[in-house]
Amino acid sequence: MAKKPLRADKIGAHNTQYLKNKKKLMKVTEVCALCGKLLNYNVSFPHPLAPVADHIIPVSRGGHPSSIDNMQIVHNVCNNDKSDKLFMNNKVTASDSASEGDPNRNLPWSMDWTTYKGND
Repeated sequence: MAKKPLRADKIGAHNTQYLKNKKKLMKVTEVCALCGKLLNYNVSFPHPLAPVADHIIPVSRGGHPSSIDNMQIVHNVCNNDKSDKLFMNNKVTASDSASEGDPNRNLPWSMDWTTYKGND
């Protein structure tokens, strides 16, 4: 039985860039991009709350394997729940967020930022 070929982010130049981008994101990300809860960098994989890199658009669905714009840091359990699915948010559609240049495209948001007023 033949082995499955490795994904592009697991070999060669894409792997090198993927690891560099993952390291950059790990330094600046404090909350899970999917659930909005704090990340704990004191636990490591395979702990369910360990921070891991996730492709916003899965590589299996045409997402870029090493682009920092297609990566986010999430809990291991959140990443497993997401799997290779794309999420739709009823409040914000994919076309709405894409037109605003939102890097999470059609993933759920931790809050409705369209109504945020700020500290005026």
